[in-house]
Amino acid sequence: MLGTACSSSEEPGASTTAGGSSAVGPTTATGSNATGSPVTTASNANAATTSSSASSSNTVGGATATNGSPTTGATSGGGASSVGTTGFTNGAGGNTSMGGANGTSGTDGETTNGSTTGGMTPSSGCGMAPPQSGRFDIDVGGMTREYILRVPDSYDENRAYPLIFVWHPWGGSAQQAAGNGPSGYHGLPGVAGDAAIMVAGEGIDYMGNGLGWENPNGRDENFMRAMLERFSSELCVDTSRVFSTGFSFGGMMSFALGCSAGDVIRAIAPQAGNTISGCGDGDEPVAMMGFHGMQDSVVSIESGRSARDRIIERNGCSDTTTTLESSWCDVAGGNSQPCTCVSYDGCMEGYPVIWCEFTGPHTPAPNAGQTLWDFFSQF
Repeated sequence: MLGTACSSSEEPGASTTAGGSSAVGPTTATGSNATGSPVTTASNANAATTSSSASSSNTVGGATATNGSPTTGATSGGGASSVGTTGFTNGAGGNTSMGGANGTSGTDGETTNGSTTGGMTPSSGCGMAPPQSGRFDIDVGGMTREYILRVPDSYDENRAYPLIFVWHPWGGSAQQAAGNGPSGYHGLPGVAGDAAIMVAGEGIDYMGNGLGWENPNGRDENFMRAMLERFSSELCVDTSRVFSTGFSFGGMMSFALGCSAGDVIRAIAPQAGNTISGCGDGDEPVAMMGFHGMQDSVVSIESGRSARDRIIERNGCSDTTTTLESSWCDVAGGNSQPCTCVSYDGCMEGYPVIWCEFTGPHTPAPNAGQTLWDFFSQF
């Protein structure tokens, strides 16, 4: 959940905490952040959590940021070439612009179950009446696991939707990640609207300090795969556009899926994560946009960079980078600067690795919803 600190005294693989008490269940912000000061969010009578953020009006406890969307960027250099249908455009001879003009759309594809594929891979659930949004359980290897599903209000059973997995931090819950309305799922509903199916899984207790994603022997990856199999049979999912994001332990889970589930996960966007949930030896590349606060005292930025490097190697990238002209965190206020994103050169086509560092503690990416959707929707 946005702005929620890890609830334990120590995040896995980290040294010390940034402070804050446990958050169990959904939280909503009680106000905007003062610059760099702690903000307490109210829980559903279970607990409270305190998160420190360097932003002036950052997203806290699942509430959407109140200070608007990133400004539109311009493409540097001549001969810009479009990628997908999002605001990421490359200008020859210049830096890459994030938040620029929309890319050109793909060519028309064949029609399946009444929908145009256009490079999509519609699942077998297309054309069927969908399940409603809500909390469900599923058997995974004899263990009952739970998740919260968000089906678009205007769901069309003949349209193949991207699917986004959102994983909660340590001590959080599926309800915390799902949040309430547009403020849930790291703010994605507020910008994606009805353009994607979203799901928040429920973790398992880790070290007696709250729910998390230890993922021993791929246990939580198997949970993801079981959910994906169910959704593919019951919903119209574009199985070529399955994404993963999360904060803290949720970022670690996203890294784990990027390492070993590239056969089904197209792109990941870990926030303040590392490889405590594992990093298997999968063969498939996965696109990535990662975020980490430079003053993170819970999950060290060094461990985040180490996890990033695993994906860089997987995608065949070089060690040189191109600085991105990015306004994605400008809305968070001057205290988040410098906020720098780089794109690694030489990666396999269609599998970029973008890495963003900003001035701040253990906190999700400022204005995460718009930034995440801009990244995912290019594929």
